[in-house]
Amino acid sequence: MKLGIVGLPNVGKSTLFNAITNAGAQAANYPFCTIEPNVGVVAVPDYRLDKLAEMYEPDKYTPAMIEFVDIAGLVKGASKGEGLGNKFLSHIREVDAIVHVVRCFEDGEIVHVDGSIGPKRDIETINLELIFSDIDIVDRRIDRASKAAKGDKKFLAEVEMLERLKHHLEEGLSARGFELLSDAEKEIFSDIPLLSAKPIIYAANMSEGDFSGNVEENPFYQEVQEIAAAEKSQVLPICAKLEEDIADMSREDKLMFLEELGLEKSGLDRLIQKCYELLGLISYLTAGKQEVRAWTITRGTKAPQAAGKIHSDFEKGFIRAEIVSFDDLMACGSMAAAKEKGLVRLEGKEYVVQDGDIILFRFNV
Repeated sequence: MKLGIVGLPNVGKSTLFNAITNAGAQAANYPFCTIEPNVGVVAVPDYRLDKLAEMYEPDKYTPAMIEFVDIAGLVKGASKGEGLGNKFLSHIREVDAIVHVVRCFEDGEIVHVDGSIGPKRDIETINLELIFSDIDIVDRRIDRASKAAKGDKKFLAEVEMLERLKHHLEEGLSARGFELLSDAEKEIFSDIPLLSAKPIIYAANMSEGDFSGNVEENPFYQEVQEIAAAEKSQVLPICAKLEEDIADMSREDKLMFLEELGLEKSGLDRLIQKCYELLGLISYLTAGKQEVRAWTITRGTKAPQAAGKIHSDFEKGFIRAEIVSFDDLMACGSMAAAKEKGLVRLEGKEYVVQDGDIILFRFNV
């Protein structure tokens, strides 16, 4: 999974990226200090994997991984190639979801590119650049479908839907909020590489003072919440400076520090959890002396396709899956005890894998 972190200059984007990846991206107080995207690969925290490691003492411990990409600071006019616009848009195309860092704090020492703090304006600036780029794509698609409709009337429905989509975008609305009226429209829509249709999480970057108090009282945060609710996106209150402070702490010190602030999880853990929810992802686990490992799949994936994540031969030659839930295994204390109690199930090709399933695949090729 690849997540693109975007935001206007000086909103805390690179500070947050540095903190969650410890990649040391240069965080400078001027536009365009991030030109080529910095890429950081982060392990997905999973307490279940830790428990399995305690049980099996494996030779290898392999968590699921997420790639974070710090994408160059953006200015108005990016869709027309202003600033680093073309690079910005090409990097956005490559990610699965967007983490949009929005500044929700005042600080006279950190200059905002527009001279004042305004989350609504900042969100619109980036959203509009994505929307302008999408309008160009839809225009080209309308031309193509209109020409095809002259020879085949079935394309008329596509033209009508595209015209509706264009009108929606011209209203300044993201493609995420566009209403699709049929399965046929969903199919057409999914085939168009629209930037403003990408799932998005707004990371509301607050001061340490706001974050250790009641975040709900921050008027800037409330502004971001309203926008996200309207377009069915997610919001994550976060403090990039705080994440930076705890990035190098030991696990114990980090937990103690977060506890003092009344938090159970770090910003990174909460961000990953939100991303999994947003993209409809879950993890299944494999466990043994050789390796304990987490595998990321889409919710609703059936057993053979889940097996294919490990190797294509597992999917081709799938026979069955031996499955025990994580909770059942922990309650029994060992796989042998779980089998004795009849908690290890044999499932076939139609089984839909659940989050936290521990699986041994049987296959033959």
